[in-house]
Amino acid sequence: MSAQEELVKQSASDMAAQLRSGQVSSRELVQAHLDVIEAAEPSIDAFLQVSADQALEQADAFDKRMAHEGAEGLPELAGVPIAIKDMIVTKGITTTAASKILEGWVPPYDATVIKKLKAAGMPILGKTNLDEFAQGSSTEHSAFKPTHNPWDTERVPGGSGGGSASAVGAFEAPLALGTDTGGSIRQPGSLTGTVGVKPTYGGVSRFGAIAMASSLDQIGPVSRSVLDAALLQEIIGGYDRRDSTSIPKPVPPLAQAARQGQKRDLKGLKVGLVKELGGEGYQPGVEARFNEAVSLLESMGAEVVQVSCPHFPYALAAYYIIMPSEVSSNLARYDGMRYGLRVMPPDGVPQTAANMMAATREAGFGDEVKRRIILGIYALSAGYYDAWYGSAQKVRTLVIRDFEKAFEQADVLVSPTSPTTAFRFGEKMDDPLAMYLNDVATIPANLAGTPAMSIPAGLSDDGLPVGFQFFAPQMRDEVMYRPAAALEAALEEQWGGPISQKLSTPWLDGLAQGSNK
Repeated sequence: MSAQEELVKQSASDMAAQLRSGQVSSRELVQAHLDVIEAAEPSIDAFLQVSADQALEQADAFDKRMAHEGAEGLPELAGVPIAIKDMIVTKGITTTAASKILEGWVPPYDATVIKKLKAAGMPILGKTNLDEFAQGSSTEHSAFKPTHNPWDTERVPGGSGGGSASAVGAFEAPLALGTDTGGSIRQPGSLTGTVGVKPTYGGVSRFGAIAMASSLDQIGPVSRSVLDAALLQEIIGGYDRRDSTSIPKPVPPLAQAARQGQKRDLKGLKVGLVKELGGEGYQPGVEARFNEAVSLLESMGAEVVQVSCPHFPYALAAYYIIMPSEVSSNLARYDGMRYGLRVMPPDGVPQTAANMMAATREAGFGDEVKRRIILGIYALSAGYYDAWYGSAQKVRTLVIRDFEKAFEQADVLVSPTSPTTAFRFGEKMDDPLAMYLNDVATIPANLAGTPAMSIPAGLSDDGLPVGFQFFAPQMRDEVMYRPAAALEAALEEQWGGPISQKLSTPWLDGLAQGSNK
């Protein structure tokens, strides 16, 4: 293994420690990852845009600051590079939401989370691929290209944030940001063997996140370790007056909880197995790894109890009414008038504003986005609003109550993250309902606004990663970080190291050979 390969395979916290000790510079870290991106992208396609010049410039600025002022006052991950899902606006870097309707758009401002990353001196490597406007579970609905799963490039990485998950899983980036509306951070995390976190709704500012479904969207971390996710969430979290849904409370002690969990002592912790998130429809290898992980939690002193959330089976149906309804409202702003794509009607068609909007949307939106807009318009239409949208919101309230009752019986809840491992390209493209079922275990947390996290639980019988999901009460994100870090440590002892080290990385082999020439 070359020194460069050894460097990029470290955790973000280990990279940060080397930065602080002077063993490596931020420029060296950025350049190492840019080299991996160059080598890996032909087979992974995780990035829509690589911002190499900006990243190196930011790294140089950080190194200069370190030389003159040191690391005092900076967060632990300062200087470590990061990739950004292309659903989050970045000043001076093209932001498209993987849609033709925003192709070439360069935002004039930064999202709040981007400002916080820049203040922390974290260079931005580029923008990662996703399902168009975050609408999908496989990253096959990107308007530009599909992203490939690094564990098997003939399989999907999940979605919508497959680009961020694959970039981190393939060692193209040590960290990434994603957005999670119904599982778009956690489900790709499960399929790519990465850690994905959906913070409490309102715990991380959504200002500058392109809106898909505003009552469900949440920005969160993607990483290769629980501690890295905790450190990143501490940077991006906190109150923002520009986000009306932002919670005016400080970020809880997430890294402290993760480090406590690494001691693998869970005495006094009650873990609730959600009865409704398992059984029929879950791949045998997924259930096997889940049950083994639960046994590990018990071996570390946790008390495991079964809890029932009787309305969870209705969450998927409620979500696919609420989410398209909000999509139809949010995407109405893409009209060809103010920004983005503009397509004029063909000759012979009246050149009216209405016809221009129709032509623009026809050319700019993909099939899945159009499908969800139509569903949303139908659900909100006169005569159907109460029967569909109103009923779905009632189910949402029942899901929230299910969580509240379950958390009276347990400190954290657990389930598999995804019913299956990564599926092959095209396998579910012609069956939208089968695609939607990938989110059955992740959606309840978005409806309720509770924090949730997926960590790798091993490999299924097919040799592909399996995810293990934790839920915590609202505004108590630290509660899930402790058992997640404990389980991660116990599993890594069994595996002989992080699961990411089991990934075959031919692009890194080629990089190592090239660096030795």
